[in-house]
Amino acid sequence: MPSLTPLHENYCKFDRSPPSQADFLEGLSQLATSSVSGVAELVQEIHREIFLQYFSLTTRQANFIWDNGITKRVYGLSQRIMQQYGKGLAISLRGLNRHFPVLHEKPLTPLMHFIANALNGVLGDYMFQSHNPLALPMVLYDRYGQLQRGELSGRVVILVHGLCMNHLSWAPGESSGLGEHILYHQQQANVLYLNYNTGRRISSNGRSFSNVLEDLIRRNPRITTIDLIGHSMGGLVSRSALFYGKQSTCNWINYVENLVCIGSPHQGAVLERLGFMFQEKIGKVPFASVLAQLANMRSAGIIDLRHGSVRDDDWEHLDAKIGQMDDCRKPAPLPSRVNTYLIAGTLERESSSSKTLEAIGDYLVSVKSGLGDHPHPQFRLKVPEDHKAVFYGLNHFEIQHHPRVREQIIAWLYPNANQVRDPSQRIETIVD
Repeated sequence: MPSLTPLHENYCKFDRSPPSQADFLEGLSQLATSSVSGVAELVQEIHREIFLQYFSLTTRQANFIWDNGITKRVYGLSQRIMQQYGKGLAISLRGLNRHFPVLHEKPLTPLMHFIANALNGVLGDYMFQSHNPLALPMVLYDRYGQLQRGELSGRVVILVHGLCMNHLSWAPGESSGLGEHILYHQQQANVLYLNYNTGRRISSNGRSFSNVLEDLIRRNPRITTIDLIGHSMGGLVSRSALFYGKQSTCNWINYVENLVCIGSPHQGAVLERLGFMFQEKIGKVPFASVLAQLANMRSAGIIDLRHGSVRDDDWEHLDAKIGQMDDCRKPAPLPSRVNTYLIAGTLERESSSSKTLEAIGDYLVSVKSGLGDHPHPQFRLKVPEDHKAVFYGLNHFEIQHHPRVREQIIAWLYPNANQVRDPSQRIETIVD
């Protein structure tokens, strides 16, 4: 299969408008013709593996039989049929664009946003590399779900979604959403929602986010304060932006007052490491090593979650897809002048002491990872205990929306608006 990820990406020149409904259909048509043929190649490789394993053939013998036998011709025919199916689907999708030119002017529907961001999370690096029109640019939306265009002043709060999610995942415009909850307590604030391709490298998105923020400050000189709130991968992208913003002495970093990370895998995500171990070990199973190709299709963004990588030099000298099980990250300390707050969730109740649940945390991120704890001081996020909170009984996605989490964020960021508590140590909360 072709590599889905280049080692070096163009960080900043993917500057274009979000895809239209016509782009959505064209992007799907391109994926139909590329991914369907990949399935045939995978099946072909499984068959070749059977030759090697069950008939005790050498690679040379297997290739001779393959090249001179009927099997290769059968697979060639099946692959052509599958490619024709993909082409037929592509023709149908492109036909809609021809018959309905108005689709070029229509923005994506919420369902289309969901599908597009899910695809970008899984295949976003490949889509970026192949210039698929469905590969998402990094843009900011306002509270009404429209592209941010007007002039801004005062405090700006930017919410950054996680893997495979989108700007609508924060429920903008709804009273239950975190953004609207912030506006209730800070009526003069401007709440914006970042939307981006979560399949790209976290460091690539961090650099792009830094550029977006620098442009935002340049276009809106009356902005006084920036708060960043990220869920899951969104917290890592925000940290990466702060790292590269400081490294490049960008102006926008002087405006950042607060950073909140909700369920972010600062020290890596459990399930990605399990997936990597599966990829490493499956080759030892008879005639099943080819199935490791399936695990190898994880996007670069997902692979960066293995250890919570936020810097280019965490990955640029490694195999983009295989990487290493060992933690080879470089330290990425938080800016000392930014108030950082970390929130972690766990499935366990406070009264239990299950080591398994402690390791699993909220299904995807352990409590220690969410709070930035690490055995080695250079990787440990030095955040005061009263800037950390653990919420019991919440999974990875519930923690983004739960009322108690919203209350805690308001209490931290805007204490004069809502005096919930004055914590002197880490907050541990049981959710009913």
